[in-house]
Amino acid sequence: MKIAFFNTKRYEKQAFEAANQGGDHEFVWIDLPLREATAQLAQGCPVACVFVNDQADAAAVAALAGAGVKMIAARSAGFNHIDLTAAKAAGVVVARVPAYSPHAVAEYTLALMLSLNRHVHRAYNRVREGNFALDGLLGFDMHGRTVGLIGLGKIGACTSRILQGMGCRVVGHDPVSAAPGVTPLALPELLAASDIVSLHCPLTPETRHMINAESIQQMKRGAMLINTSRGALVDTLAAIEALKSGQLGSLGIDVYEEEADLFFEDLSETVIQDDIFARLLTFPNVLVTGHQAFFTADALAGIAATTVANITEFAATGHCRNAIS
Repeated sequence: MKIAFFNTKRYEKQAFEAANQGGDHEFVWIDLPLREATAQLAQGCPVACVFVNDQADAAAVAALAGAGVKMIAARSAGFNHIDLTAAKAAGVVVARVPAYSPHAVAEYTLALMLSLNRHVHRAYNRVREGNFALDGLLGFDMHGRTVGLIGLGKIGACTSRILQGMGCRVVGHDPVSAAPGVTPLALPELLAASDIVSLHCPLTPETRHMINAESIQQMKRGAMLINTSRGALVDTLAAIEALKSGQLGSLGIDVYEEEADLFFEDLSETVIQDDIFARLLTFPNVLVTGHQAFFTADALAGIAATTVANITEFAATGHCRNAIS
């Protein structure tokens, strides 16, 4: 089957070529992101494969369907970037990768926590400048601290196991899932009890800006907030105000609500036009990375294998067990 891959990078191409060893599919690599204006590049391809910063909104989905696309294969677990209602109306099947390597994101979550707590990113820059002073680098023992996990799916549960192994008390909030050793709490109680709050839930209309001015005020003063899930879970302007007041002690994010025009590209020779994002980068207690929590060889192989399997199943049967629309 002929597949149009939007917004592809070199490392993705390698992973997908390896997953297509039998040569069952023909790949058409499109370096541009999916938008209504670029959807026509999928002409002649029954499948369009998209990533998290592609915009498969109603207009783009309609354009894909007009180009002959019958399936949108998301090479991600999240699918908030795809208009499922529009896809259903157009008769386009949407499939995703429900799980690949929860360890990749869970381990990266811990990396952000530890780096922020022990100021590793600041110490690294100091030492390179010949500054070996410890002032301003004081952290705390993770052992014995309370960490609140919002979302206890595969990634949240994996994160909880690592934290419990470090001697943390782990509390969680999830209306559907539970995890061994995690004390379930209502969201306000979790926020009030936690020294660190970490987000591991999908982006839905109900969870959008769940971390906002009101919920941040419910947190312990000086608590740490980590987000390796979806950027729009956090109201960035509210987080900035809380950082300025000291209500929020530190912030580690691998995702950002307006990341589509920033992440996965080399913008080192340009001026960042997003003033809110630029403001975040001025805080010494903020650590921002560019949506790389998933980025391990194991995860890439898993994403490619599942995506190719989804497409193979669809080509053979017209259906897919990982279909969401």
